[in-house]
Amino acid sequence: MGDLSNLIKNCFLKEAETKSSKYRHDLQQHKLLGYLYKTEDGSFTLNVEVTHNKYQRMHTVKGAISESFEKFVKPLEFKSNLNVLDICSGLGYNSAALIHDFLNRSKNVFDLESSLHVDMVEISPYILAVGLLIPSPIGSHNIVQRVIEDKLMEDGFLSLRLNETPIPENVYLNLFCEDVRLRVWKLPSDYYDGIFLDPFSPDLCPELFTIDFFKHLKRIIKDDGILTTYTSSIPVKSGLIEAGFHIGVGPIFGRKIGGVVASLSLSKIKNELSPDNERLIALSDLGVPFRDFNLNLTSDEILNGRKNERLNARSNYKLSSAVKTPVFLGRNIEDEKLERRVLKNLNALNISSTCSKKAIFLISPQDKSNSKTFINNSRDRVLTMSKNLQMIVENRL
Repeated sequence: MGDLSNLIKNCFLKEAETKSSKYRHDLQQHKLLGYLYKTEDGSFTLNVEVTHNKYQRMHTVKGAISESFEKFVKPLEFKSNLNVLDICSGLGYNSAALIHDFLNRSKNVFDLESSLHVDMVEISPYILAVGLLIPSPIGSHNIVQRVIEDKLMEDGFLSLRLNETPIPENVYLNLFCEDVRLRVWKLPSDYYDGIFLDPFSPDLCPELFTIDFFKHLKRIIKDDGILTTYTSSIPVKSGLIEAGFHIGVGPIFGRKIGGVVASLSLSKIKNELSPDNERLIALSDLGVPFRDFNLNLTSDEILNGRKNERLNARSNYKLSSAVKTPVFLGRNIEDEKLERRVLKNLNALNISSTCSKKAIFLISPQDKSNSKTFINNSRDRVLTMSKNLQMIVENRL
């Protein structure tokens, strides 16, 4: 977003020099609009250049603010006192939707017996500036804009206060403009009732989808807390499981499949993963998670590390993800060409066929007809199938 960053920087410089708000108003009403996209619910999102001449919208075209309500706020359980971490808070929509929901659920906005504490973390001051300048889709977004303006002034990014929106006495907002991988070390353990995980896609921002980062999120979330994210990525699900979370399918909005809801408590998971999804996570190289042990690697280093790990795992200790091989375990394949490809991948790990003893053993935790082997939750099914495959690889079966 180089061009937009320069526009914002020049706007705030002129504003500081002249002590006039006209430059900000001009940016809001004219120049900024060329970078925005109006979604179906009337709220705007930002087109961000992720590679040369390739842009990605920050939200679904179905509705930017609606996505915040559906994918992030609705899965949370309402409590009179709620602590939430908003990771990659961006334009502020997720926090705004949360504030809106909290105030509507509270009988009295100024009832000090109920409180909402939100820690927002966003690495880019320019994204925050867009959040400050963008048309507010709901009234509570004005509260978030007030906090953004205060933070940008505190950091010397701008010098003129224009937002005087009052913040309810029972709403507490902290905004950190930094890499959340640095902030997470300083956050309190067993503190958050909810975590919103909303970076760009795992392919663009893998550093916030690593198993090592998830272990920190496990430390800071309460046992009955709920983590929500929009992505349905297999390595993200795998990383959450390995980090200690139970996971399930989140609400479907704007896409064909839902994101992820995760919790340390199984009782908080309402919709299990599909059997095919569990198999791909547990048994294929697609389930190799992103890794960043010290939380300091670049995106390219993390992506290349996973690529190399997948190559090493494939046909050595994980089934090849080609043609979704694990999906066909326990099934007869009518297509001869497909059958040959699946059998080639199975044979590489000394599994003779899709219905062989070893094949059936691999997926036994999913077999509801066998009370001795069936396991009643996605996380433990995945972990057990993975152990079963390890036994086969090590010739212990």
